[in-house]
Amino acid sequence: MQRVILVTGATRGIGYAIAQKFLENKDIVYICFKSSFDLANQMAVTYPFAYPIKCDVSNEDEVKEMIAKIKREQGHLDVVVNNAGIALDSTIEDKTVENFQKTLNTNLIGAFLVAKYAKEILEEGSIINIASTNGIDTYYPYSLDYDASKAGLISLTHNLAVAYAPKIRVNAIAPGWINTDMNKDLDEEYIQNEENKILLNRFGEASEIANVAFFLASKEASYINNSVIRVDGGTYVK
Repeated sequence: MQRVILVTGATRGIGYAIAQKFLENKDIVYICFKSSFDLANQMAVTYPFAYPIKCDVSNEDEVKEMIAKIKREQGHLDVVVNNAGIALDSTIEDKTVENFQKTLNTNLIGAFLVAKYAKEILEEGSIINIASTNGIDTYYPYSLDYDASKAGLISLTHNLAVAYAPKIRVNAIAPGWINTDMNKDLDEEYIQNEENKILLNRFGEASEIANVAFFLASKEASYINNSVIRVDGGTYVK
């Protein structure tokens, strides 16, 4: 029986890799996007079970309509992957309340809204939040708003696991450095310095995060709940 999956921020980077992993398994995947209409439609052309769905996860009305649409079309959900996220890096002096709030609205409040309204049609399912080691113990002052949002997402994961037990499992994945568009403009020297802190001496690939998400959503992970799984290559400051 086909599972019904919702992946937010699904048109690029980690979200795309996760959606692709489920689609290759012939699952029905709702490709949630905010503005990447062309990318979402390209996925629908490539994969017959990809369903593009436009939604700004920070907008409560749009989230409610997205879940209502999935309910009308499928009747239920099996897995929700809260991946949508932004990073607006700058010096502390240049950070504005507006940008800080925008980061929290997308990365944290958006995940809350999706989890809140998806609960109605999840029945016995799984929620996977894509957090970050930035929310645990790798701190970057340029990203303090992003780091705060991911720390909040980890806390949200624990609280949702308690609130939604025993039928819905809620877990988080905390990636370290991953090769995505978000990191493509980093200075080569900076990348080298960061790789030197990783036991595997490299950044991860989005597909490696997708593999963990796919496992967490499976029956093989049926006893994993309220957990935060680091996927960072083994961080160790040499």
